[in-house]
Amino acid sequence: MGRREFMVKSGFLCFFLFNLFSFAYCSVIYNITTTRAVSPEQTLNSPRQIFELGFFTPNNSSRNQYVGIWFTEVSPQTVIWVANRENPITSSSASLTIGSDGNLRLLDGQRNTIWSTNISSQSNSSIAVLSDDGNFILRNSITGDDLWESAQHPADSLLPGTWLAYNETTGMRLTATSWKSNSDPSIGDFTAGVPPLTPPQAFVWKGSKPHWRSGPWDKTKFIGIPEMDADYQSGLTLIEGLQPGIAYLTVSVLRNCSYSMFMVSPAGVLRFLCWVKERGWYARWEAPVTPCEVYGACGPFGVCQRYAPNLTCRCLKGFVPKSDDEWRNGNWTGGCIRRTELSCGGNTSSVNAQGGKPDGFLKVGGLKLPDLHEFLKVFDENECHQRCLSNCSCSGYSYVNGIGCLVWTTNLLDMHELPFGGQDLNLRLAHTELGESDQKTHEKIIVSVITVSSVILIGAMICCFMRWRAKKRSKPKTNAPSDTSRENSQPIMWRSPLEDEDSIELPLFDFNNILLATNNFDIENKLGQGGYGPVYRGTLDGKDVAVKRLSSSSSQGIGEFKNEMKLISKLQHRNLVRLLGCCIEREEKILVYEYMPNKSLDTYLFDTTRKAELDWTKRFNIIMGVARGLLYLHRDSCLRVIHRDLKVSNILLDEKMNPKISDFGLARIFEGTQDLGSTHKVVGTIGYMAPEYLLGGIFSEKSDVFGFGILILEIVSGRKASSFQYDEQNMSLLSYAWQSWSESKGVRMIDEALMDSFSSTEVSRCVNIGLLCAQDHAADRPSMAAVVSMLSGEKTKLPEPNQPTFTFKNISTSNFQSQRNSTWSVNRVTESIIEPR
Repeated sequence: MGRREFMVKSGFLCFFLFNLFSFAYCSVIYNITTTRAVSPEQTLNSPRQIFELGFFTPNNSSRNQYVGIWFTEVSPQTVIWVANRENPITSSSASLTIGSDGNLRLLDGQRNTIWSTNISSQSNSSIAVLSDDGNFILRNSITGDDLWESAQHPADSLLPGTWLAYNETTGMRLTATSWKSNSDPSIGDFTAGVPPLTPPQAFVWKGSKPHWRSGPWDKTKFIGIPEMDADYQSGLTLIEGLQPGIAYLTVSVLRNCSYSMFMVSPAGVLRFLCWVKERGWYARWEAPVTPCEVYGACGPFGVCQRYAPNLTCRCLKGFVPKSDDEWRNGNWTGGCIRRTELSCGGNTSSVNAQGGKPDGFLKVGGLKLPDLHEFLKVFDENECHQRCLSNCSCSGYSYVNGIGCLVWTTNLLDMHELPFGGQDLNLRLAHTELGESDQKTHEKIIVSVITVSSVILIGAMICCFMRWRAKKRSKPKTNAPSDTSRENSQPIMWRSPLEDEDSIELPLFDFNNILLATNNFDIENKLGQGGYGPVYRGTLDGKDVAVKRLSSSSSQGIGEFKNEMKLISKLQHRNLVRLLGCCIEREEKILVYEYMPNKSLDTYLFDTTRKAELDWTKRFNIIMGVARGLLYLHRDSCLRVIHRDLKVSNILLDEKMNPKISDFGLARIFEGTQDLGSTHKVVGTIGYMAPEYLLGGIFSEKSDVFGFGILILEIVSGRKASSFQYDEQNMSLLSYAWQSWSESKGVRMIDEALMDSFSSTEVSRCVNIGLLCAQDHAADRPSMAAVVSMLSGEKTKLPEPNQPTFTFKNISTSNFQSQRNSTWSVNRVTESIIEPR
């Protein structure tokens, strides 16, 4: 080949490559400005090329074109947002640009506006970008303010970091609306959203009529969705309480999924989808999938039998089909009517028929509770019962953990049986519907009288025997009991005899049985030691338990004991340790808890050989679980509780590594609108105490938030706050976290045991939140409601934390002396003489 021929061919090759790369460069852009538009041949990419925005034709089924967002690497194309749903374009010369008024505009071939963001901005300095979370943002390029975002205008899909929401004050509603069909993205028949109800629940509507609902939110799950289990990857989270009258339904990132999203299909089915490269998209959860789950399938007072082969309904006890003919033909929507009218409300004929006897309640278990409830603020379940009984319109009530009192004053609609996790409905019935016949009732009364009399007599004999034995015994036996103790191991209900203590109903265990359960407090069964005394592992009634024995040498322990017994007996949450009972015999004061097989968090986190068992997924779930537990204490329980001693050794782990907050000896209860408390005796653990508490004895919810911030940093780094040492700078963990945040957004402080696998985005977010929680001033710290929202990913942009100036290193190495009495521990012991409020 001659030199001339070689140069010609080389020239052609260079020309070809130049045009190829020029075309590639021009076909992908990363922002839209007044001078740079997107044409049908181009796409707008997110920085890491996770998402693309551009023109598309659904399933190549027509000439209609739409502007949408889709996943870059997912095939077939999965569109998650559409701009011009109702106005498709057919022109090949269309463009998406920014107009002179700063608005995004979709123009056809004749430069007519087909779609616009339609905001009131008059700025010509707007720029549009696509973020790596799939959010299309119109931004003021000078101030950096976001002027409009696609996340505030959902289509049929939600991604992690986006939400459905309502705001009662502004009237704002964010809903997702289905496509008309799989090839037509125009507005479909079904809409998903969260209406302003108390407690909130999610709905799918067909037009304006309900099609499906989730059941109420109990602070941890929707009680009408049995698939929402105890872990935090059930997909949906509802955040409320950031401000009154506002709630957000958000989507969590699913583990083991490259991508995840939540969508409402053209058929009205909610689907939580997971995508992995080897499998493509598949549904982790979807509803409704059975006829029973469709709203109101069995009509008023009808219950759907969910797992029957075909749609099958039954009436609640005391009710009969409204139309026998319709039910025989399989038309259940007419529902059921009462067989016997209630006597309440002066219904003379009904009262006479009942023999003057009042209505009663029948407990129906295992149900998805009916719709159209009313929420009542009551003290306990008994008050809920009385409020319903005194209202002649009340058809039933339910007292639900995490929610409280729900009553129904209308027809009971949309009920079906649940395979697990169902609730109890207390159904109001006429007296005669509660019994079978007068003769049988009479016989039952006779049997009941005899039984009760016998129980009273036996109880009196037992009491006499117990008093005799107590007088005979001068102090508790310390030798191992005989085998006969096993025969009396069942707890009895007891009302606390502690002085100055409100009555508390708790199971009371016999001390001899405690000795037997712990093998006479054998050192081999010892789990740990606290300022209150030791904790032992034991076995009661065939179940493992944790036995906390108050040390007789602790003069302050009785305060912790009374506080803990009072608080935990009234609190129930999956992230709080559960109190099973107690034992009080002369000098012995013992609390019996559920046993946590994985002990406390510090046994893993600070052990060089075991910390690797806490992978990043487990650590993040522990952070989220503790956050939910604190939110329950601060805002969602029947009491407002400030823990005051949150630390790693007080976080217990169950068999699935789910966290449980424990040790409420130092906790305080806030009443009414109280926001702050103070004490002359500062108690707690060095490294976790907020500045205002350590220096001035002032405590609040924000004191717990500070401790939680330190806890996050310890979990991320695997290092103790109280004994942290970095190089020779005598730097505290908080200072080190700030330095790491400034230099690497917190990723540098990740525990070395996790270097092979962790989510840098989640680590950075956690360090950010930890620093926000541990800010010097209480007013700067977020509430736990805001923290849960941040951890769930609802807020894509987190506030920047302030640099910490308060460090415990400075205090512990100085001659600091508090003007108040101060007692603290270095992550080992806490002491208190504080009584509960």
